[in-house]
Amino acid sequence: MAASDFTNRLTAVATETEALLDRLLDGAVLPGETARPLRLLEAMRWSALGSGKRLRPFLVVETAALFGAARDGALLAGCALELLHCYSLVHDDLPAMDNDDLRRGRPTVHRAFDEATAILAGDTLQTLAFDIMARDEVHGEPRVRIALVRELARAAGLGGMAGGQMLDLSAEGRFETKRALTEPEIVTLQAMKTGALIRFACNAGAILGQAGAPSRASIERYGAAIGQAFQIADDLLDVEGDSAQLGKAAGKDVAAGKATLVAVLSIAGARARLDHLIAEADAALAPFGAKADTLRATARFIAERQS
Repeated sequence: MAASDFTNRLTAVATETEALLDRLLDGAVLPGETARPLRLLEAMRWSALGSGKRLRPFLVVETAALFGAARDGALLAGCALELLHCYSLVHDDLPAMDNDDLRRGRPTVHRAFDEATAILAGDTLQTLAFDIMARDEVHGEPRVRIALVRELARAAGLGGMAGGQMLDLSAEGRFETKRALTEPEIVTLQAMKTGALIRFACNAGAILGQAGAPSRASIERYGAAIGQAFQIADDLLDVEGDSAQLGKAAGKDVAAGKATLVAVLSIAGARARLDHLIAEADAALAPFGAKADTLRATARFIAERQS
């Protein structure tokens, strides 16, 4: 796939996602409710709108297309996932967690508003995500919606993103004596903290398309590979990137002594691992032939991104 074609597809989904998120957040208060906490809604909109590659919704939409699922439902499911992702960023940025001042090139929610509002904004983005994922418009089959809600909860919870964040904080020495993690421990941590939502994005498309077990296994393998690739690329950017281009502070993870594969493998070793993961993602898509070219291009985009 030509780079321009991929960029156009990515931009189109990002534009559609932005517009739909805007409408969903504007209608977040249910009919008949009189209380409308405008400051909370403003903070939610600050965190969710205005920028971002919208990679996770893009993966939902493109994987759903691979299995012939309706685009409108996939886009709505992608928005639900993006809201949950935005909640995680709001909470990760808090002083008690990563204590960041910048996100996507502007002040983090707790800096733009206050810490209490940021906590509540994250909480509400998370609950709204599940509200949206369970809606009839996502898919006509209740069992499909139940599967999506269940898998998203697992990806976000103890065995996924939240659990991975706890392991990451522990590795920094927050709760116990700091120690160097082994390579397998870092891979597990990152597969939970970052990889789980990316794997879900791929799996969601397969669930929406009611794919069979062999196809689901191939997509799971693809999602696992690009999830790990995403984190390695992120860690390389933290070491080599520019804060203005990244939209957040560069070098912060290195300064905090975070457990990363870059630290264990070296920059050259991490780049070699990244190349291997992209090859693995490509191999996982072999059963789908040319129909999966957009997903192949997505893997390369993840590895080569500059922000």
